[in-house]
Amino acid sequence: MPYQYDSLARARKQLDQKLAPLRGEAAFVRPAKGWVRAIRDALGMTGRQLAARLGIKQPTLVALEQGEVNGTITIGRLKELAEALDCTLVYALVPNRPLQQIVEERARHLANLRLTRTHHSMRLEDQGLNVDDLADERDRLAAGLLRDNARQIWRPDEDEM
Repeated sequence: MPYQYDSLARARKQLDQKLAPLRGEAAFVRPAKGWVRAIRDALGMTGRQLAARLGIKQPTLVALEQGEVNGTITIGRLKELAEALDCTLVYALVPNRPLQQIVEERARHLANLRLTRTHHSMRLEDQGLNVDDLADERDRLAAGLLRDNARQIWRPDEDEM
């Protein structure tokens, strides 16, 4: 299983490198009236003209532009609009934090859940760990979760349901 972990870690690192330039970029925040409307206005193209290029009626275009603003437009339709504006639709999910950090946080969360259960029982038997040992055990459990089967960390834990 270490091979799987190494392979996933490499894939996360490569994807993070590709997406890093987009993370936190205010330049990619959708304009208030949407990208379609912003590009159309910048080109000096009326709604009627864009609708004609798409072979649709102008009220349908207004609905599509509103759909972009509301987040209800399909990617396929947005691609058609982009092409009619001589643009390329760029679609990406940009993680808010590095992927490796997200994975490690999830593993630590699960390790904490497991430790909380066992540590409670151990304390009842006067065998509880001190704070430093508890932190070390959490880190050891989290590393084991990632090393042994990293994909399992995304299964819902019974405490999260």
